[in-house]
Amino acid sequence: MLIDDNEATNFHHQIIIEDADCCNELVVFEYADEALQYLKDDNKTAPTVIFLDINMPRMNGWEFLDEYKKLGEHRKSQIVIVMLTTSLNESDRERAANISEVADFKHKPLMEEMLEELLQKL
Repeated sequence: MLIDDNEATNFHHQIIIEDADCCNELVVFEYADEALQYLKDDNKTAPTVIFLDINMPRMNGWEFLDEYKKLGEHRKSQIVIVMLTTSLNESDRERAANISEVADFKHKPLMEEMLEELLQKL
């Protein structure tokens, strides 16, 4: 799952992920609140990995995480969240490191080598 308000960024990341042939289905959202609604629907397949941007309109990445924590464990248990952002603010990295649901913090754009490293690590 990609959650990023930038359509061009999502397009680029989608190509990287599809070229890596590492997932069965890729779901893309430009708004975090829509992604959250998707995750709340037990009829939808939960993603294995969520690439989450921080700075987005309507609901930013931090707000998404606050609401995500409220989901049942049956939905969250197999999901890995990677913050994927342009933020160079060290406090954002530290904040993410203190959130147990966040497995990693990376800078955009997602590149082939970065994806391979994440797949091996996760």
